[in-house]
Amino acid sequence: MSAAAKTDAAKTEAGDGAAAKGGGRKRLLLIALPVLLLAAGAGAWFSGFLPNMLGMGHGEEHAAAEAPPAPRPPAFLDMPDIIANLNVPGRRPAYIKLRSKLELSRAEDAAAVQAAMPRLQDLFTTYLREMRPEELRGSAGTQRLREELRARANLAAGPARVNDVLFVEMLVQ
Repeated sequence: MSAAAKTDAAKTEAGDGAAAKGGGRKRLLLIALPVLLLAAGAGAWFSGFLPNMLGMGHGEEHAAAEAPPAPRPPAFLDMPDIIANLNVPGRRPAYIKLRSKLELSRAEDAAAVQAAMPRLQDLFTTYLREMRPEELRGSAGTQRLREELRARANLAAGPARVNDVLFVEMLVQ
């Protein structure tokens, strides 16, 4: 081999080494750059910056506009005390004293229910007079009484809605 050929061969080997070194950088860039971009995009997405930038996020102005209105607290209406004799066979009478509150779904319904109060008292007293003391025993008896009184209250109150009858005091003697 001549000197010129040896020089060309040396340049080719040096060029291959440089190409191999440059190819390694290319490969590193081809792998590292997408991974880096993906990590930056994920960080921007989960921090909320990217969705807001793209108009898909729920910013503070959207959250305030889309928040449902807070539920209104129920209104409570006191019922007068009811004293009624219970249905017992025999000579010894049994009595019930009931003090309760009505839970109304809207405070505006209080006037309508108050206007129907004589009818409510009549329905409650009539129902209680048919009860036997053993029907009022235990939590199951109290729950049945609550459901029956609520149904009667909704009948008497008309369009006003009674959600529940709450017992403040219940004495059976």
